[in-house]
Amino acid sequence: MRQILAKSEYCLGCKSCELACAIAHSASKTLFEAMNELEPPQKRVFVESNKELNFPLQCRQCSDAPCVHACMSGAMQLDPKTGLIQVDELKCVGCMMCVMVCPFGVIAEVSSTRRVTKCDRCRELDYKPACVAACPTKALEFVEVQAFARSGRQAFVNQMKGV
Repeated sequence: MRQILAKSEYCLGCKSCELACAIAHSASKTLFEAMNELEPPQKRVFVESNKELNFPLQCRQCSDAPCVHACMSGAMQLDPKTGLIQVDELKCVGCMMCVMVCPFGVIAEVSSTRRVTKCDRCRELDYKPACVAACPTKALEFVEVQAFARSGRQAFVNQMKGV
């Protein structure tokens, strides 16, 4: 399964990924129209910073997902077709148990509905994450974990060679 993985050394903290995510999940799918929607668009990626490091975070699609175990209504569920954890917003009762148990803090409350949302890997965009496409420095990649690890090893070897 492909994951959205980050190279924090490339992240500028510009939050282009957050904006692209919100627009991709808006009703209008355009920036200017999304700003005027009755239900404001909700981002599902969060760029955090400690003034030295910027890091974009979104649902890690945990293999033993605490949010699924904690969800009393069955709204958080593993999609057997994609292997992704998705939220059935119609089943969500707004108890926020999933928010409390998420180790990454990436499940967000939708204030207008008092329900939750999280990264769905841009299901409506045929699983082509808008955050990845919007990143100007390519700090975000949507790749197989092994390919990402291999590129990290190669970068380390090149650094050791002085390339």
